[in-house]
Amino acid sequence: MTNQAEITISLKAKLQLEKLVAAANNQNILLRISVSGGGCSGFQYHFDFNETQTTTDLKIIADNKLVGVIDENSYNLLRGSEIDYVDELGGSYFKINNPNATNSCGCGSSFSV
Repeated sequence: MTNQAEITISLKAKLQLEKLVAAANNQNILLRISVSGGGCSGFQYHFDFNETQTTTDLKIIADNKLVGVIDENSYNLLRGSEIDYVDELGGSYFKINNPNATNSCGCGSSFSV
């Protein structure tokens, strides 16, 4: 496995990440994506920001720039996904378009494979 994850970032998500990094006034923070058991469909997505990066993390690259990391176990469930940013009347949030999900809950925060 290479050190770069096969996960894409939409333009809207990339622009939102840039805004959040600028607002934090810390160019070293990264989006950390992970998956854990739970939610109404079996697995749930987690988004965090931090500066921590382990040697086993896979890198998420957008326009040749490191924007996020993901652990190997989560990556196995998200390979080929796209990270998008949705801004709608009900709220704004990062959304994962996961081609590996066979089912997801109504709010899109949990899935099954």
